[in-house]
Amino acid sequence: MSMTMASRPDGYDQDSPVRRRKASIMGDVRPEVLAGGIIRDDGEIEFFLRVNALLHSDMTVLDLGAGRGAVFMSGKWELRERLAKLQGKVQKVIGIDVDDGVLDHPYLDEKHVVQVDAPLPLADQSVDLIVAHWVFEHVQNPAHLASEFFRVLKPGGWICARTPHRWSYVGIATCLLPEGLQRAVLKWIKPQFEAQDKFPTAYRLNSFSALRRYFSQSKWLNCSYGVNSAPRYHFESRSIFRLLSAYQSVAWPKTDLIVLIQKRL
Repeated sequence: MSMTMASRPDGYDQDSPVRRRKASIMGDVRPEVLAGGIIRDDGEIEFFLRVNALLHSDMTVLDLGAGRGAVFMSGKWELRERLAKLQGKVQKVIGIDVDDGVLDHPYLDEKHVVQVDAPLPLADQSVDLIVAHWVFEHVQNPAHLASEFFRVLKPGGWICARTPHRWSYVGIATCLLPEGLQRAVLKWIKPQFEAQDKFPTAYRLNSFSALRRYFSQSKWLNCSYGVNSAPRYHFESRSIFRLLSAYQSVAWPKTDLIVLIQKRL
């Protein structure tokens, strides 16, 4: 079920000039988008396809860092929203966030606001799958998070996360800029940027070495990989989008990590 305009938060404008310009840019530089709204290197489609492949109807899913459901407010095409919407596909979807915007998320069965580094308000071995979309870059204490994941996941349960690679150009640029300047630069690059969707970054769990360090082989099966997804920050410019796309086609390391980690039986 797609979200209707009536159910979107106040102030959302799918037909704003910025969104129309972005759609025009995609139509020019990724003409395949006209065939169903999917571009060849859409990282969100790839990530949520992977999540959906792991779902079973009797699962309890934890959406960590669920926020207010920004993925459903993107003004993009229905497929992304259908894939990202886990409610109704499983027995229960639990949303947890440090921000009370999670209370406004439209597709959660249970919602919790927690303090940073607080224990997850869930029973031991009560979750089948954890989703963390653009969350790992904000984690200040990876050891604590890994311990909590191990506690709440059932044996055989999965962690699915998408996050920028620490040593990609986006990760390096973010780490070099002070937090206040990050916000100003992001607002400049992405005029549609919502301030409430920007949180402090740490980049302590954003490389393959960090994943191996905090999710040891004795406890976890690590199936993570890297992808070069479409440029997210391109000043709404066709030329810059093309330039970054050309760079990303050969860039190493990959821009994003698709984290797939299973708790061993």
